Amino acid sequence: MAGLLVAVFWAILVSFLAVVLVRLAQTLRAATRLVTGVTEQAVPLLTEASETVRSAQSQLSRVDAIAADVQEVTANASALSSTVSTALGGPLVKVAAFGYGVRRALGRRNGPPRPRSTVVVGRSVPAARRAGRARRDGREGED
Repeated sequence: MAGLLVAVFWAILVSFLAVVLVRLAQTLRAATRLVTGVTEQAVPLLTEASETVRSAQSQLSRVDAIAADVQEVTANASALSSTVSTALGGPLVKVAAFGYGVRRALGRRNGPPRPRSTVVVGRSVPAARRAGRARRDGREGED
């Protein structure tokens, strides 16, 4: 009787282990198919990614060359600007001063001399004018 029980127990145990092994084999086959599918899709993706990185690298090289050219143009423009400023700035100021002097001389010759305007700090313009007139007229102190 005991031997029969042990034999039934072993039969149940072997059956259970057989089911587990069959399911494990199915799982391993599914995992193998999944890895194969991922590998088949990953290889072209990695190839495209590599090509994209190479293309980006070449574009960055072009951008670097363009940036260097822009920097050179900027330096040249700055040098040109300072040269033009040096060459034309001094003579242009002298011409403007000469023109101002000529206008002033012609203005004095053509008309009566204008009084110089006086700037009085802390007073409004009309009050400063009244004070200037009072000084010219000899009436100081009136505001």
